[in-house]
Amino acid sequence: MEERDERNAPEVGECSFLGRQAVGGKPAHTESKEDRGAGSESTPRLQLPMPDLQLVRLDHAPALLAFERENRAYFAAVIPDRGDEFFTEFDMRHAQLLARQAAGTDYFHLLMAEDGEVVGRVNLAEVAGGSAELGYRIAQKVAGQGLATAAVRKMRELAATEYGLTRLRARVTLDNPASRKVLEHNGFVAVGELTLNGKPAISYICELR
Repeated sequence: MEERDERNAPEVGECSFLGRQAVGGKPAHTESKEDRGAGSESTPRLQLPMPDLQLVRLDHAPALLAFERENRAYFAAVIPDRGDEFFTEFDMRHAQLLARQAAGTDYFHLLMAEDGEVVGRVNLAEVAGGSAELGYRIAQKVAGQGLATAAVRKMRELAATEYGLTRLRARVTLDNPASRKVLEHNGFVAVGELTLNGKPAISYICELR
């Protein structure tokens, strides 16, 4: 699923970036949510302990940087690489994320394992008028275990109960069927076509109320 591109200031601002699901142990070359029918029998079950979904804080910076470094090549296989500048200026960019979060325009969440390792990101961007764009990326080591589906489900709940949102938007490229299924398993409905990072893509909407 696409998350916001953090290579350019302001952080997490322009084009979305997508987190990948793995199918059969291999990364799915696509970028967003998936299969129709939230709650359907085909919805994947989480195969590992559910990580804690935490709102990004200043002290998360070292673990978040480690996550991005470890998974850089994995993510870059299907979405634009952040570039070296992202890593050399990470502290400044992290501060920008916190500023946007404090302003209420974006909410950035981390999936934290029990040992404090970041295994995923799930974000709400461009929050306005009861709507926001959903983005996520999942670590390679835990891909294909149902974590993306579970994380999006949790974010749907938070979006409605904690942030008072009524609609979520998402975008995913056609070559990322696994990520599209994640969305569709969570009640997202395809509403249009577009070009994303130079590839054919689909836009999705999920009504929360």
